[in-house]
Amino acid sequence: MRGFATGSRVADALRIATERLPGVEARREAEILLEAVLQRGRAWLFAYSDAVLTDADLARFDALVQQRADGQPVAYLLGQREFFGLTLRVSPATLIPRADTETLVEQALQLLGARQGVRVLDLGTGSGAMALALAHHLPHSEVWATDRSDAALQIAQGNAQQLGIGNVHFVAGDWWRALPPDVGAFDLIVSNPPYIDADDPHLQEGDLRFEPRSALVADEHGLADLRCIIDGAPAHLSPGGWLLLEHGWQQGEAVRDLLCQAGAREVATVTDLGGQPRVSLGRW
Repeated sequence: MRGFATGSRVADALRIATERLPGVEARREAEILLEAVLQRGRAWLFAYSDAVLTDADLARFDALVQQRADGQPVAYLLGQREFFGLTLRVSPATLIPRADTETLVEQALQLLGARQGVRVLDLGTGSGAMALALAHHLPHSEVWATDRSDAALQIAQGNAQQLGIGNVHFVAGDWWRALPPDVGAFDLIVSNPPYIDADDPHLQEGDLRFEPRSALVADEHGLADLRCIIDGAPAHLSPGGWLLLEHGWQQGEAVRDLLCQAGAREVATVTDLGGQPRVSLGRW
């Protein structure tokens, strides 16, 4: 094992792992990985920093640290990620849910207010993050979730079952073509579609290197799928219905223009936690 000696204490293991991991989050990532190995919380690591780790625990921790040092996302190593208070299973078949996307869910719930019994659609659901968060907070509503990836849909359906959320219908298919002809109209449609240009250098950095490219990259400088969703939205929204879209920080103006061209009213863009334009919306 790389630097971990038999009889290493918790504090020793965390120090060595932090030295092996890159980036400013190295210490916290080391703690998260060791928490997973030991099935203990962060408070336990601090309270029992002198506890001696077994050889089996050290071997598993060493393997996880090396995979992370090689660039594997922590979420994929653990097989889960928290989103909007829900613990979701994730895999390389799905995008890793991010805090920026919580901005979209917050905005959707704010627009709906106290309404219940609404119909919601999540296009390209991935792990089911947005659909399940909305269904959880709108238990008397009907939520539909689509994805063209069968593997991703299996993850999303498993998350729904694990969380005991039963008001979501999952269907396979590409954007609007996934919906049955008699599905009816929706009060709210949300999507976090692919919106990165194929030549964007960020695709070669960080977690993006390991996430499914089909869920990240779109033609037309990242706007093709956004355009497809916007063009189809009016035919699938109830009168007064909203469309909310996540997009790149530099795409706000282009997405607002597409919304206006499609006849949307009350068009606006909302910033994410970092203050970057992240979610654009419109109402028909």
